[in-house]
Amino acid sequence: MSTGFFDGIDTIRYEGPQSTSELAYRHYDPDEMVMGKRMEDHLRFAVAWWHSFAWEGGDPFGGQTFVRPWHPQDDMGRTKMKADVAFEMFGILGQPFYCWHDADIRPEMGNYADNLAGLEEITDYMGQKQEATGTRLLWGTANLFSHRRFMSGAATNPDPEVFAFAAATVKGCIDATHKLGGQNYVLWGGREGYETLLNTDLGREADNMARFLSMVVDYKHKIGFEGTILVEPKPQEPSKHQYDYDVATCIGFLRKYGLQDDIKLNIEQGHAILAGHSFEHELALAATEGMLGSIDMNRNDYQSGWDTDQFPNNVPEVALAYYQVLKMGGFTTGGTNFDAKLRRQSLDPVDLVAAHVGGMDICARGLKAAAAMLEDGGLEQALAERYAGWDTPGAQAMLQSDLGAIQRRVLEEGINPEPRSGRQERLENWVNRFV
Repeated sequence: MSTGFFDGIDTIRYEGPQSTSELAYRHYDPDEMVMGKRMEDHLRFAVAWWHSFAWEGGDPFGGQTFVRPWHPQDDMGRTKMKADVAFEMFGILGQPFYCWHDADIRPEMGNYADNLAGLEEITDYMGQKQEATGTRLLWGTANLFSHRRFMSGAATNPDPEVFAFAAATVKGCIDATHKLGGQNYVLWGGREGYETLLNTDLGREADNMARFLSMVVDYKHKIGFEGTILVEPKPQEPSKHQYDYDVATCIGFLRKYGLQDDIKLNIEQGHAILAGHSFEHELALAATEGMLGSIDMNRNDYQSGWDTDQFPNNVPEVALAYYQVLKMGGFTTGGTNFDAKLRRQSLDPVDLVAAHVGGMDICARGLKAAAAMLEDGGLEQALAERYAGWDTPGAQAMLQSDLGAIQRRVLEEGINPEPRSGRQERLENWVNRFV
């Protein structure tokens, strides 16, 4: 039954690159085979509930611009209306998954018991929607950053009562994710950091955060949740110093506390940029360490110093990202979540649909370009040639040697190497053949 919110908008179809329709897939054909697998199964698209349905259009300098039928989002009736609209859009787009924070799908009731009751009620309601539509849950997570109780963090809060409230909230969210058949659970540490060392005990906060994560892993096994536990790197914003700043920081933290075998990473393009990295760098590092689980696909405004969460529109960037995903063998439980939102001036329902259509097409083009690069093998060949010297018996023996022996060899053989070209521009030109 239609909610009326998307009246006049039909189910989006694949029409091919020559289509002139504003609401058609030109490149995203779910059944197209790419490297032996359906495109839909490669990309595993998910819609973010928070940006698409819960966000009201505010920014640091202005309040609400979106006026939706489910506003204000403060009771279960409007919460269920929001769910009706969400699943209607899922049917229009045809993407296989969605994602949520608890605060997106249930109203804030001011206390834990009522919040939990609301979460459990909407979980049952969404379960019925999933069964009716076939849309599945990629991951759930807890919002432990918006409410004022979390202003000093959740797992890292100096007040143990806040830690307790956060832990209880996460338990409820894992239970809901498990009940809905979620394939992952994400720990998004929006305020796990600090503003000043004048009031911060770094060691205690790190230990408490690690203990919190260990409790989550233990509970996963206790209830038989087979999904992946994910941590999302996030720099600077909102805390000046985030404990989960980037991929390298997260990997170091997880290894220090022995959690590296139980937790992988959900990596966002916008966060990578804020951390001073490229998206492909963060993906490559996580994949190299066996810790790439899932991705949030968005972009930042490169003239802005904060997380603008815009839909992707840059095929070369997206292609290089999927190159890393395909190179590691592709997603397992993870996927491509559009952690992206409309601009606050884009008021119409059709804007929301069109934004996802465009993002899905960009990702499809990037995926196909990445697959073509891998199948061509040019980058892999160039890497093999650049590092070929390390495959020789002499180089391998040197790694098992010591400084004294290496010095004697350099003196005896008169080793005086000349630098070799890194060929960067030629390799960039090679990539441009595919994108």
